[in-house]
Amino acid sequence: MKNWLRKHPQVRTIRVAAADLNGQARGKRIPTRFADKIVEDGTRFPVSVLNLDIWGEDIDDSPLVFESGDADGVLFPTERGFLPMPWLDSPSALLPIWMFREDGTPYPGDPRHALRAVLERFKERGLTPVCAVELEFFLIDDSGRKLQVPVSPRSGKRRKAAETLSIRALDQFDEFFTDLYDACEEMDIPADTAISEAGLGQFEINLMHCDDALRAADDAWFFKMLVKGLARRHGFAASFMAKPYEDYPGSGLHTHFSVLDKNGNNIFDDGGPDGTAIMRHAIAGCMNAMAGSALVFAPHANSFDRMVPGSHAPTGISWAYENRTSSIRVPSGSHKARRIEHRVSGGDVNPYLMLAAVLGAAMNGIEDAIDPPAPITGNAYAADLPQIPGDWKTAIDLFETSPEVARIFAPELIRNFVLTKRQELHYMQELTPQEQVEIYLDTV
Repeated sequence: MKNWLRKHPQVRTIRVAAADLNGQARGKRIPTRFADKIVEDGTRFPVSVLNLDIWGEDIDDSPLVFESGDADGVLFPTERGFLPMPWLDSPSALLPIWMFREDGTPYPGDPRHALRAVLERFKERGLTPVCAVELEFFLIDDSGRKLQVPVSPRSGKRRKAAETLSIRALDQFDEFFTDLYDACEEMDIPADTAISEAGLGQFEINLMHCDDALRAADDAWFFKMLVKGLARRHGFAASFMAKPYEDYPGSGLHTHFSVLDKNGNNIFDDGGPDGTAIMRHAIAGCMNAMAGSALVFAPHANSFDRMVPGSHAPTGISWAYENRTSSIRVPSGSHKARRIEHRVSGGDVNPYLMLAAVLGAAMNGIEDAIDPPAPITGNAYAADLPQIPGDWKTAIDLFETSPEVARIFAPELIRNFVLTKRQELHYMQELTPQEQVEIYLDTV
């Protein structure tokens, strides 16, 4: 890690940062000349910092604050090392960190450790998940009281209509997307295809599949920071909030995954279109945990505005082959790439918790060797299906009590997340919809 800084002598400051439960970057700014000490000895800040609410406030009744004396955790660099921060004006570097207890054991309330613990369950069976994510986001002019599409730097006009898969819509913001792809190259984020989507100023970029789920989650977390920061340099906002516009679809974060055995074989591949029994076990696990883990997939008040029938976001718990109205989709294509697409998450999720919830649920199903119901056909919105929780309070309550969730996440993380969300629920009820949008636009 030290060699990276020596190869980049222009870097003047570093940011050491960990993801809190909301996916917010929490940490410190440090002059480069003190970087070696951080690499060798780590840094410290209160354990409660990973359990702040969306405003960055302490949780009122959290045992991590006054009850424990607001004790420190120890944070060490992750294996990712230093990355450039190309959205900033001055040359700077980001050093991702994660939290440990004083005795060196991982802190179970750290979202990245939650994903690591799920991956240990795969490793014990000689299995490796391969993951890819699709991130949808909006480009927004938020300079006035009403959100609107930014003026195109090319035409000087606002296009006040959705343009699905429009080359023209992409070209309207060509300079932004060119800078974004260049920045992804600098940060080693595997950004692949970009498309325009069905919302106003909405776009999607896919990140290439990766056989290291921790790295895939890192990439998604870094990508969200990059897109939001770079958009501001171009004079507008970028947001991953689930539903900024009432009359248009919201943003999702869809996840594709397969699983390799120790010989590198895809255990979902049966040589044909159906997939293996193990794939169906994984699907069943995802379906069984879907209601209980909905709080991870829809973590904010605004999240549930996206999840309504006919909105391109799933509302029922189902699976299907090549059907985008279902919550679990098995894409068509080569049997060698047989995989599961989990379509529930909004763009506003914490990528570490989301991948932990998806992969942990799949492992529940694989361990239990359970079978899902028959795949649906046709329009899932018109089918009589068990429903994903449709409101925030219900999602919080189910997350707290779900036996499936208890197999995925540590008790301390479940407690912390529930306390955080109940506090946010209480204070969000005091805000107007406009004030809620202002909170979520930049944070999530």
